[in-house]
Amino acid sequence: MTKDYKRITTNVLQEMKDNKEKISMLTSYDFTLAKIVDNAGIDVILVGDSASNVMAGHETTLPITLDHMIYHASSVVKAASRALVVVDLPFGSYQGDSKKALRSSIRIMKESGAHAVKLEGGDEIIDSVQRILTAGIPVMGHLGLTPQSIYKFGTYTVRAKQDAEAEKLIEDAKLLQEAGCFAIVLEKIPADLAKKVSNELEIPIIGIGAGNGVDGQVLVLHDMLGMTHEFNPRFLRRYLNLYEDINQAVKKYVDDVKNQDFPNENEEY
Repeated sequence: MTKDYKRITTNVLQEMKDNKEKISMLTSYDFTLAKIVDNAGIDVILVGDSASNVMAGHETTLPITLDHMIYHASSVVKAASRALVVVDLPFGSYQGDSKKALRSSIRIMKESGAHAVKLEGGDEIIDSVQRILTAGIPVMGHLGLTPQSIYKFGTYTVRAKQDAEAEKLIEDAKLLQEAGCFAIVLEKIPADLAKKVSNELEIPIIGIGAGNGVDGQVLVLHDMLGMTHEFNPRFLRRYLNLYEDINQAVKKYVDDVKNQDFPNENEEY
């Protein structure tokens, strides 16, 4: 059964998990696309630090700044009338300094109007999570493949395939839940492990490359719409091929301008 929620909150997400209703989540970084995504009925919009890749063209998520994230989040919040808007804390804005983490989170909430923040990591960032929560700011966790630590891992391969890393992931997930996180993203881990985490934890677990045994799914909008075409992970399903569609549309426009077909008499004053 799918309930018609007027506005998605952290409490609603918990109710959805309790009722075994799957949670839908996509990234957005600008007003126009966020408006479309929100109107389509998405439950959660993630203003991801993946904006560093898809919007700014960086190789990793590391270069994007807190100011950049606030700019993107502000644009998305203006468009979202139903979805819960979660914003990534960018690299360098929370690691190793819980006071800085709180200041960064307060800036995001005050300057963008977002509803929650997301942090990557487990026990190593738990102090930051706890301090942010003391200010009444909802926190979403992120475990498994954590892109902000890419230079530590050295690869984007599947995480937690070995027993030791899998056990730590479960421990970290429980630690985040105990601290007060309202949900956790699990990225690129074995499906059986993700299902186990979802079953053992009370809070919603959102997967990306983590199988169907979790409580919801998230994808990068530009990937699932086929606006990007170089990125082809196994977990990605492309629902459109906008790269080709937009490419052909622009070529047709160029041809029409060159051939003086655009504008025609009906398109002038």
